[in-house]
Amino acid sequence: MPFWSRLFGRKTLEQLPPFARWPESKAGVDINTTTALSAATIMACTRAIAEGVAQTEIKFHRQSGGKERILDHPLLPILTRRPNPWQTSFEFRETLLFHLVLCGNAFVFVNRVRGQVVELIPIEPGKVWVQRNPDMTMTYTVTFEDGRAATLTAADIWHLRGPSWNSWMGLEAIKVARDAIGLSIALETSHARLHKNGLQPSGVYTMEGTMVEEQYKRLRAYLERHFAGADNAGTPLILDRNAKWIPQTMTGVDSQHLETRKHQIEEICRHMRVIPLMVQHSDKTATYASAEQMFIAHVVHTIAPWATRFEQSAEANLLAPGEDVDIRFNLKSLMRGAAKDRAEYYAKALGSGGSPAWMTQNEVREDDGLDAIEGGDALPQPANMTTPASVENSNAAT
Repeated sequence: MPFWSRLFGRKTLEQLPPFARWPESKAGVDINTTTALSAATIMACTRAIAEGVAQTEIKFHRQSGGKERILDHPLLPILTRRPNPWQTSFEFRETLLFHLVLCGNAFVFVNRVRGQVVELIPIEPGKVWVQRNPDMTMTYTVTFEDGRAATLTAADIWHLRGPSWNSWMGLEAIKVARDAIGLSIALETSHARLHKNGLQPSGVYTMEGTMVEEQYKRLRAYLERHFAGADNAGTPLILDRNAKWIPQTMTGVDSQHLETRKHQIEEICRHMRVIPLMVQHSDKTATYASAEQMFIAHVVHTIAPWATRFEQSAEANLLAPGEDVDIRFNLKSLMRGAAKDRAEYYAKALGSGGSPAWMTQNEVREDDGLDAIEGGDALPQPANMTTPASVENSNAAT
């Protein structure tokens, strides 16, 4: 029976346990996935992580036998080419990492036919209710657009978790960092309103005498038409009847908006564990040489932990028990240095200078995205070394 027909045929739950409402941030901004992604730093941090994991090559190796490369495993084309009819491998991994980074959890329905994985379907985290049973097994209640729901077992759901406190549910990053995100959004909103008002702060307009309601409306309309808005910035405010204008708020300079907004970029990066340079925010001390090391640090300290979570979770949930397969991301492609540096490294790896080689020609070619060549799987021998056979032949000749 098709997956969706099987789900809709199940009994509909009349009421699901309510999702916990995230508390409002101290800046007065409600934070959820939609509002959080409107903050440029959150979007940039999430993309830096998701795209970094999505663009790397996935390789299958045998855990035993010298890490032999596996090219014919049925799960390999699903993870590396077409996990479902509407997504590429890049899009699939990018979506999962967006869910995982922001919500702490990512859920995938695993469609199996005769025990073999044939399709992987992402599910939005907000549509899944997770319950841990007394026997420590998990059940997942999935809610659909029309309100119908179905309860699935852990065998049907691939559940990827981020950093966790209780071990079975990941921590929601945007909930933990809601105050930093809320302040960033509030600063951007208030700064935008300053420009909307022509960078003129609000205040009190006082005048002698008493006005009726109609006069209040006419005066307000007059001020908004001739003096409010960015188009009227710098226009002199004309007052009569001994009127006075008393500003009540600070200007953008007084409130140090730019400095505070820059600090919030760094604060959000701390929560997301992303180097500020990766979101196009750097100070004047960064140089070309230091930037290269920062890019490598980004791969090692930011991308690698998320990639490892993905690898181990895929092995635990998508492979058969005891299967001799090792799923790995090739992160070397993200840390390639300049051509000169790579040439020197590979030369030494192949035994240049008389030192023993630790890489074969085909391993070097694979790192650079080149096809293997015949006879390239043996470790090169240094020129100053001789094999036992050559020594024996030399002695026989003499």
